[in-house]
Amino acid sequence: MSEDVMTITPLGSGQEVGRSCHLLTFRGTTLLLDCGVHPGYDGMAGLPFFDRVDPEQVDALLVTHFHLDHAASLPYFTERTGFKGRIFMTHPTKAVIRLLLGDYLRLMAMKRGGADPSPDDVLYTEAELRSCVDKIELVDYHQTVDLNLPSGLKFHALNAGHVLGAAMFFIELGGRSVLYTGDYSMEEDRHLMAAELPRYRAPPDVLIVESTYGVQVHASRAEREARFTGTVERVVTGGGRCLIPVFALGRAQELLLILDEYWREHPHLQSIPIYYASKMASRALRVYRTYANMMNSRIRTRMDLGNPFHFSHIRNLKSIDVNGFDDRGPSVVFASPGMLQSGVSRQLFDRWAADPKNGVLIAGYAVEHTLAKEIMSQPREVVTMEGRRQPLNCLVDYVSFSAHVDFVQNRDFITRCNPRNIVLVHGAKEEMGRLKGALMMHFQKLPEVRAIVLHVYNC
Repeated sequence: MSEDVMTITPLGSGQEVGRSCHLLTFRGTTLLLDCGVHPGYDGMAGLPFFDRVDPEQVDALLVTHFHLDHAASLPYFTERTGFKGRIFMTHPTKAVIRLLLGDYLRLMAMKRGGADPSPDDVLYTEAELRSCVDKIELVDYHQTVDLNLPSGLKFHALNAGHVLGAAMFFIELGGRSVLYTGDYSMEEDRHLMAAELPRYRAPPDVLIVESTYGVQVHASRAEREARFTGTVERVVTGGGRCLIPVFALGRAQELLLILDEYWREHPHLQSIPIYYASKMASRALRVYRTYANMMNSRIRTRMDLGNPFHFSHIRNLKSIDVNGFDDRGPSVVFASPGMLQSGVSRQLFDRWAADPKNGVLIAGYAVEHTLAKEIMSQPREVVTMEGRRQPLNCLVDYVSFSAHVDFVQNRDFITRCNPRNIVLVHGAKEEMGRLKGALMMHFQKLPEVRAIVLHVYNC
């Protein structure tokens, strides 16, 4: 294909959520945007379709944020292929990736249950993870990076909200421009600012934008918080145990802030323990304290008075032996991973699912082919990690705090950007199709907008 034609190829997250990885080639330059895994598949099956790219030809790899579906295949790509390019991400993203991917390796080993892994099961080792992290170069928001390539490739990062350190990338090469949003949020929450609205002399030629929630519109933040805290209170005051599956870093910190505040304001709940079960708990919160200057004014103000992540009613559990855990009384447990595929969250789910007093609260986007997604349809039975069938009698509720834009926020952001071409990624096929249709109808009413909307499959 001619070098004068820009090609954008999803190696993952094309009409799916998971394994975000997008190949961009133009005028002799090749970029990869994100490098994740699919949480619903194990080992090699969860990787992006790397066989469609020559790693030696990739000039640079830009990672938007630390979530596994955007970053967890990075060490595989850097250590087990011929990739010799450069890797860029923000300071907090690098700090968290080292922790999160180490925890990911531990969870994968736990899921194998001590069995000898096949070559397809182990994507990389701890040593390869360390080697990968050592190669990462850091960027600040609004810092322009010029790679001195013939195409004139340069880029800068913008705050994307979503999680600590999340970035959009504005890329210029060969006289054209691309804005890649990654995952972004236009809503300020208890600790993060909303995403920035880019301001440029000319609109981007291409906008690559998430479509996670399609045409859905979120309830107000106050409504979601009330439903979240109300559901937790209903379970524990009824004598039950409430499991909140979360990834160790990201939305967990937001939910901890919400629930700690709720317990503080409701003394009758304070005898009921809340546990944050994560080997990374203390290290994770140190990272959040380190980068508090990148959070919103609420957190920065509280930093002047003390540590905003020092919780009064939440106990950190660096390790939890599920079989020895004293759960005779009501309690709330935050445990990873968020998709209930393995680890402590899955062990507790298997233990508690049959009791109608208990509850499971899914507080983020549930990816297809995961247990978290499966139980949202309220099946009568579930299969434990040991392969045993048991009834699903506990309460299952879903309240989204996943920090993705809804339809109105996404539409308004896209309209403000006014791109010539829109490429939808990171969305299930049906949601993405509905969003494409809604955007095309919207732009028909705006004669000044002449955008082409594409929703593409994986390669």
